[in-house]
Amino acid sequence: MSSAVFVDYDGTITDADTFDVLVRRLVGDGPWNEIEGRLHRGELSLREALEREAELVRVSLDEAAALLEREVRFDPSFTAFVEACEANGLPVTIVSSGVEPLIRRALEREGLERLTVIANGVEARPAGWRLHFRDPVGNGTDKAALVSAARVRGARTIFIGDGRSDYDAALAADRAFVKREGHLERYLTQRGFPFESFSSFAEITRTLILAA
Repeated sequence: MSSAVFVDYDGTITDADTFDVLVRRLVGDGPWNEIEGRLHRGELSLREALEREAELVRVSLDEAAALLEREVRFDPSFTAFVEACEANGLPVTIVSSGVEPLIRRALEREGLERLTVIANGVEARPAGWRLHFRDPVGNGTDKAALVSAARVRGARTIFIGDGRSDYDAALAADRAFVKREGHLERYLTQRGFPFESFSSFAEITRTLILAA
């Protein structure tokens, strides 16, 4: 049976959520806390929260990418994980509720521009960014549908994530790897859904590849 690996970007591959970093660095913690508070209380969907946060970002894509290059770090073992997957015939797809152009630029810096990225588009307007959501769902990108489609094609699906936008995709996958101390870990624990915790991609490589 073939396999398909789907990996969330923000907070999973990176050490921070890139959109959170953009908003907090550009306009301060106050506006970000207000939007995040409403998200936590269930007053906004993730999609609505992202829309409001995007409107606060008023720099070019180049400026945003430069800021994130300074502030956000990749898991240092992610590249080796990708290479191990490729060597074992496991295609890796990045699935994100974030901004595709920024993700692609970051991957290029890491020499991983070959990876497939499925995420949201953006219009970087001087008066505030406007997101172009990929799918009509609450997190903007229907990760669960992508995982389910791979299962229908006969693939054994592996999902790797950390946050709210990953809930449904983790439930849809045959096997879920979940970042320790994230929203996704708490969500799956509360529901008694099986998963494997990780702190770095080196752990997943040992579990998924080397122990296979």
